[in-house]
Amino acid sequence: MRHPLSVILCVAGALALSGCGDQDAAEVDRAFQDVNAIDGTKLNDVMMTMADPEEAVNYFRRSSAKEPERIDFRRGLAASLTRAKRPTEAVAAWAQVVAHEEATNDDRVDFADALIRNGEWDRAKATLDAIPPTHETHQRYKLEAMIADSRKDWAKADSFYEIAVGLTTNPAGTLNNWGFSKLSRGDYAEAERLFSDAIRADRNLFTAKNNLMLARGAQGNYALPVIPMSQIERAELLHTLGLSAVKRGDVEIGKGLMREALETHPQHFDAAKRNLDALEAS
Repeated sequence: MRHPLSVILCVAGALALSGCGDQDAAEVDRAFQDVNAIDGTKLNDVMMTMADPEEAVNYFRRSSAKEPERIDFRRGLAASLTRAKRPTEAVAAWAQVVAHEEATNDDRVDFADALIRNGEWDRAKATLDAIPPTHETHQRYKLEAMIADSRKDWAKADSFYEIAVGLTTNPAGTLNNWGFSKLSRGDYAEAERLFSDAIRADRNLFTAKNNLMLARGAQGNYALPVIPMSQIERAELLHTLGLSAVKRGDVEIGKGLMREALETHPQHFDAAKRNLDALEAS
């Protein structure tokens, strides 16, 4: 009988909550045996995106051992290792995926992504160079931009970032990366614009908010911009501005921003207190 996705979600949720219930790995595997091929594919998607990364790794590793010819299990294992922040193992797993006869260009792009996460930039570039130029995706161009950044080929980086932004409906992360690229080049005004664009695209992207403070602070602008932020975020952003002020030599301004951060934070803000104490002691 075909199980509805809601049932699969419940099973996946039970698997993710380790310590809840008495089923061991073998019993969980048996529970999956009744899932038909269509719902099995849905379960794979759930495990890759919603389950605890380590649980997903265990699930796909067991599944791959039982059916090593299935590329979806190999792909799931590789993706789960990436999510679990185990880059060396992820590279090895993606290498097995791309060696499979059913491997796609998307798999090769994901392999390049894993290589970058593992610091293997040259190998990542060679992997992307081997993919036909007709394969135009957001992920491909974002990685191309990052590789160009690593080589300080700024013209290519900007071109690739622009293309990548145009190929996605969720450009916040790419805009943030592009902004950080500009920040690293010393183009603070352009970095500020890109970080602001990233926040407009995703108001919850704290990394872009923090980077925005770095860009503004590097220009000597220590005023908080009008952006959505929680009280805790406000305190953390004030702290970042304070650090930027100190870096520019505006020590007293930096101290004032850190004091404001301490007063703003609803809890104890250890990093701000520690840095402020160090400044006052010196």
